[in-house]
Amino acid sequence: MGVKGLQQFVDRCCPEACVAVDLRDMARQHAARTTDHTTSPTLVVDGMACLRHWYSCKDWVCGGQWREYIEALKSWVESFTSAGIRLVFFFDGVIEEKKRREWVKRRHRVNGEMCKLFRHIKTSGQQPGRDLFILPSGLATFTPFALRSLGQEVFCTVQEADFEIARYARHHGSMGILGQDSDFIIYDSAPYLSMAKLQIDSLTTVLYDRQRLCRSIGMSVNQLPLLACLLGNDVVSEERMQHIRNNAMATYRKMHPASLSGSQQGQMLLAVSQFVSSLWGQEEEETRLIPQSLNLSDPDREFLERGVCSYLLPGQEALQLGDSFPFGSAFEKYVSLEILKACREKHIAAEGFMVYSVVCEGVVECSNTVEDDEDNELLPQALVYKSCRQHIYSLLLQPRHDGSVVEPPAIREWFVYPGNPLNKPELVHPVAVSLPCDQPSLDLLWFSTGPEVSALRLACFFSVFDCQEFSELYGAIDDSLLAALCLVTYIALQVPALSLEDVDAYLSQAVCLRLKSPQELQQIKLPFLSSRAVQLGSLYVRGLSHLLGANSASGCPLPSAALLPWHSFDGRLFHSKYLLAHSSTEDTVLLDSDSACLSLFLHLRDKLTEACRRRSRVLQSRPNPQTRYRDRHTGGGESLREATGCHQSRGGWQERWEARQDQREYENQEHMWERGGHRGRGMRGDQHSHPHSYPYGNDGGLQNMSPPHKQSRGRSYRSKGRYRLAPRWSQPPAPGI
Repeated sequence: MGVKGLQQFVDRCCPEACVAVDLRDMARQHAARTTDHTTSPTLVVDGMACLRHWYSCKDWVCGGQWREYIEALKSWVESFTSAGIRLVFFFDGVIEEKKRREWVKRRHRVNGEMCKLFRHIKTSGQQPGRDLFILPSGLATFTPFALRSLGQEVFCTVQEADFEIARYARHHGSMGILGQDSDFIIYDSAPYLSMAKLQIDSLTTVLYDRQRLCRSIGMSVNQLPLLACLLGNDVVSEERMQHIRNNAMATYRKMHPASLSGSQQGQMLLAVSQFVSSLWGQEEEETRLIPQSLNLSDPDREFLERGVCSYLLPGQEALQLGDSFPFGSAFEKYVSLEILKACREKHIAAEGFMVYSVVCEGVVECSNTVEDDEDNELLPQALVYKSCRQHIYSLLLQPRHDGSVVEPPAIREWFVYPGNPLNKPELVHPVAVSLPCDQPSLDLLWFSTGPEVSALRLACFFSVFDCQEFSELYGAIDDSLLAALCLVTYIALQVPALSLEDVDAYLSQAVCLRLKSPQELQQIKLPFLSSRAVQLGSLYVRGLSHLLGANSASGCPLPSAALLPWHSFDGRLFHSKYLLAHSSTEDTVLLDSDSACLSLFLHLRDKLTEACRRRSRVLQSRPNPQTRYRDRHTGGGESLREATGCHQSRGGWQERWEARQDQREYENQEHMWERGGHRGRGMRGDQHSHPHSYPYGNDGGLQNMSPPHKQSRGRSYRSKGRYRLAPRWSQPPAPGI
């Protein structure tokens, strides 16, 4: 996040501190200086700063072109490894509370950009330019898994990411830090290399030389932490030290009346640097963090000292940040020390998701999702998956069986969605999963072995999504398709506006994706974009992260790789299937004229509709007439105003959400919706009502009011005869319309 205005000042006003470097030459020189010839020169990479550069795929608004993204990452990594440079990646693993205010400000700013994005799509039917570029939902979550699949070393932080990156680089004598954060100028660590100026073909970039910077602004390097805090950073807010900057600026203008041209920010930085260098008038004060001559109140001085200390790495002076577990004693009532250690280890190794935040921090956050603030039909993803998260919390924080009754604690959620002002966290209470036995302890799920435990892990995983009957499909279909079926079924149960056509789009793209190369996916043509399809794509990807969380909490009954988006989702492919499904396209065409794909698709759809029928959820056919739009004179889509669906609601989603809390999802259905020949399917859904109701609870999720489905604990979920896709007998037609 960095120091206010410092990066811009160095780039624009201090060319002598911007040194062009060849990373191959740097690596050779670094290897010649080191005594350890067994390890290649290491470059520490700030992964979060690289996401916007890594994701260069054309269609970013549709939910992510994940297979193309994997190929781009692979090529990027190979550029370094072929030059003999070892890469170590770091990703933000926590958001420290001292930075929460800044995090909230950024989330509100992105919300404003999201509104512009959807207005553009609904007005033009096209993706906007890069000026409105927003990262696909979940990119920061899944990129560490992608890099690990490419054999890279990846770490997820448990403290401030910049601090951990600088500490690692200093401790291991790394050749440099590749990122885009001016905090790396302040840390006394490895050389700071610009990601923004990296030319990947030539492996050249710019090195920001902190020694040259200090010479140009007339101060010493040990004064940089104080300069950073007075200018404003993520620890010391810009507003807190405004009075000091104002005084420094007034003094600077008196002393330099003839040099007031240039940017206001540049003048401010020079004024504050001159002020800082003037504070140390005596040699004995050089060792002080905050000179006594700086007139501050006791609270401000203490606050400023904390900010300066945050830049000091192990082995340097002053107070150091410890490595102790950041959880309170309350959590010891719910998990063992072994679980705490396992959570931390998995989190640091980027092998888990959500569990560390819940067990060790008691807080979960989710950044902006690509969803429309003005949409009156689709629910925000934060509410769609709330019921799922409550079940995950229950699995993770079940009181240990010591005879005492302890109420599990509420988890503090910071989720960005329309209507949430983010003034404070929402307190979300765990809700127990429905199992035929007592809920197992986390130690049993994570550390025990045997067929009964394996079956229990699987039962817990599916119970999180209220899809217990899908356990019988384990081993019969590929794990990635099983996960996709589970997720789409959960979405269908939670989102009343989801139609048959939406389900068909989800399932058909998951089935067809398995046979498509990244090159084929890039060749798909989209005549126009549907804002509703954009939201549904992001909703699915966010759901995959919840699958990861449920899988981790349940003891990993499924391999994590099966839950990653490049195995079950492509934004462009999904968008094309959505347009086809809502245009009354035959099933055969929807499945690329592949008989094996069609058979598997029909099997999955039958399982989904049966699961919905058991819960009194009747899926309706609601084709979107806007998907049939095509202007022969303009080429299609130039003046499209995309609707959000056939049925427009009278009020917003919040009003409808509250109105449905005490109602059944679909009451007193007079007749089943019939397609009347739509894709040749005839009657859809089920003509029998279910005796149990599933009303909406206070949390907005569908609450299971029926008795749990009975399952024997020793049951084997692996059956004979897997569904396998036969080779394509012909080249399918182009998926675009």
